[in-house]
Amino acid sequence: MAVQVNTFDQLRDATAALASDSDAHFLGGGTLLVRQLFAGKLGAPTLIRCSDRGLREIRASASRVFIGAGVTMAEVAAHGDLAYLHVAAKSIGGPAVRNMATVGGNLFAPYPHGDFAVALLALDATVAVQSGYSPRDIPLESFLESRQSDRRSVVVGVTFRRPDGAGALRFLKATRTRTQGPSVLTIAAYLPQSGRRLSSPRVAYGAMAATAMRAKAVEAALNGKSLDEAGIADALAVAGQGCTPQSDPIVSEWYRKEVLPVHLKQLLLG
Repeated sequence: MAVQVNTFDQLRDATAALASDSDAHFLGGGTLLVRQLFAGKLGAPTLIRCSDRGLREIRASASRVFIGAGVTMAEVAAHGDLAYLHVAAKSIGGPAVRNMATVGGNLFAPYPHGDFAVALLALDATVAVQSGYSPRDIPLESFLESRQSDRRSVVVGVTFRRPDGAGALRFLKATRTRTQGPSVLTIAAYLPQSGRRLSSPRVAYGAMAATAMRAKAVEAALNGKSLDEAGIADALAVAGQGCTPQSDPIVSEWYRKEVLPVHLKQLLLG
């Protein structure tokens, strides 16, 4: 199997090369793409790499955060300004995987993986993608719905508003084996409060649909409520609304639906 690897210093050159070759694939950390390659699912492709520094940047201001698509999970887990994402980053594989797996690559992780994307969805992140000379921003929710339809664009990074207050972002990953294994389900919740009442909360699930999804019924039920047994009761009652989980070798669709309210309650009550 002949594989050609082309490396470019500038992202615009890499995207131009990607656009000109229908058999080309962009190579980031390689934890997903290389597995497909050795499984014979890509034929004899051209792999496009890019050493542009912007892909490895983390910029955290007082209000906004940018994480480059090439930043690894290990780098996120070690960054002092990203403490609210440490649990999510550490849930991705073991140390060897986290040293290679990238933020951009996790947005393409197939069901039931992609746990880091769940946390980003709860943070209302936008995705910068580039197919020409300048990037364009797409809401993460929209990006996930169409991520397989545009192979000619490259993910540059993600941007989101810095969470307000310690503990405002909560993350839970349920597995059947080790903590970093495939998900039974994943839940991330951004829970800002005003006067001890939730104000525009955002809740996202992983492994409860084909991609990470917003739990909009739960968000509506939580808005304006307190984080206690009585305040979350309505949210638990609609926990599975809109979910379409699958059965796989890890666990059944039925089991995912049954345990979802249990884990959601655990997350919300801390």
